[in-house]
Amino acid sequence: MTVPNMYEFKNIPISKSLDENVRNIERILGKSSDLLTNPFFIGSVPCCLICFEGMVSTGTITNLILRPLTNISGEEFTPRGLFEHVRDKMLLTVDRGLPEEYGDLIRRLMSGFAVLLIDGVSTAFAFGVQGYETKGIDEPSSEGNIRGSHEGFVETVRTSMSLVRRRIKSPLLRFELFPVTDTSHVDVILAYMADRVPMKLVKKIRQKLEGLPLETILGSGYVEPFLDDVKHTVFSGVSVTERPDVFCAKILEGRIGLLIEGTPFAIVLPSLFIENFQTLDDYNFRPFYAFLIRWIRYLAFFLAVFLPALYVAIATFHPELFNHTLLVTLAAAEQTAPLPLAVEAFIILLFYEIIREAGVRLPKSVGGAVSIVGGLIIGDAAVSAGLISNPLLLVCAIAVTASFVVPSLNQPVTMLRFIAVIAGGIGGLYGISLLAAAVLVNICSLENYGAPVMSPLSPFTPKAMRDVLTRIGFKKMAKGRASVEDLHGVDMQE
Repeated sequence: MTVPNMYEFKNIPISKSLDENVRNIERILGKSSDLLTNPFFIGSVPCCLICFEGMVSTGTITNLILRPLTNISGEEFTPRGLFEHVRDKMLLTVDRGLPEEYGDLIRRLMSGFAVLLIDGVSTAFAFGVQGYETKGIDEPSSEGNIRGSHEGFVETVRTSMSLVRRRIKSPLLRFELFPVTDTSHVDVILAYMADRVPMKLVKKIRQKLEGLPLETILGSGYVEPFLDDVKHTVFSGVSVTERPDVFCAKILEGRIGLLIEGTPFAIVLPSLFIENFQTLDDYNFRPFYAFLIRWIRYLAFFLAVFLPALYVAIATFHPELFNHTLLVTLAAAEQTAPLPLAVEAFIILLFYEIIREAGVRLPKSVGGAVSIVGGLIIGDAAVSAGLISNPLLLVCAIAVTASFVVPSLNQPVTMLRFIAVIAGGIGGLYGISLLAAAVLVNICSLENYGAPVMSPLSPFTPKAMRDVLTRIGFKKMAKGRASVEDLHGVDMQE
């Protein structure tokens, strides 16, 4: 039997011939330099231990695999008898598989397993002895908190699974593993609570994962477009988090979570717009302080999107809304500026995006210097030269700073800010009102897997409002369990 090519080996059964199996594996993997094949004998039976260099732990494979197998080398076995002896009387590793096809064998090799082939047996042993280098558990970089956990997901999906299991010690917590993509076979974990997640939703997500038309997954953004049912909008029905505690909270509400090998950012769906204004610290603080902080976030979102546009619209079309003193001050500041206000605002915001992008892409040691040069030196020089006005620069700076308060909405906020400036420069307050109405209608019409994105505000759900505009105390909150089905009122069970 010969394997046709490396893309047609998946369902081909493993041969009984050890030499043929080794040749086929080497042909499939192109005799890669990190492929280690170790032929040896157990008694009179030829065997071969295969693994990838750097993917297995040398100490573990020596103590758990090689040493026990060497100890039985003095006994005489038939090939089948040796296979049954190892299978039934030797545990070796807890994570052990019996691949019977090349596809399963190769996938396990790529995942850090050591594969034992026995001449005369068409089933292999796959021992979990992973030992590749991984990043330790560290504090999340994009979701800071004061009183919550400081553990974040890591790139190794099994470590991330353990972070979830430690927080939800329930037999109803389910993890389903999908080796997705035809080329890379990236491990994706589907996580949910079996007693509260809509099973119709689980089935739909499972089908989408199994049919992903991707060669590899290098980040959560590769998968999001295929899972997001929300179309024709700048908002998303899928949220991303690198915090295990936030992930667990969503799972307990009947959501579905995805952990992806190689990225610390987990996906949660369906997601609601209102959740962008909720943080873990809201539930660690007293309710009255959480109420204040949450409304500051709502205000910051409004300022981040509409403040530059409102200034442009009022100063251009509705100056009577300013009092006399402020109007005189603004008129004097804008007198030396050679460009229309809308163009000025557009340039300032565009320049900020350039500085931000440069600060992100450059090394950390240089990124801070770029922010200082761009924000202080260049900004001050532009004002002194009369190219832009001080009031408009201040307004844009406030808007940009306000956008940092809700980092999960950075992408839609950035786009809407530019569009709002254009609308305010063309139509004044009427143009901004039309834009705001269009955005509101758009987001209220969105549904993601049957859940309206603006739930529980639209449609209005009184039971779920206890954690939207304010946050009630835990004594009252504990009396009723929140579920994703409460948010949209649609029975998604099969």
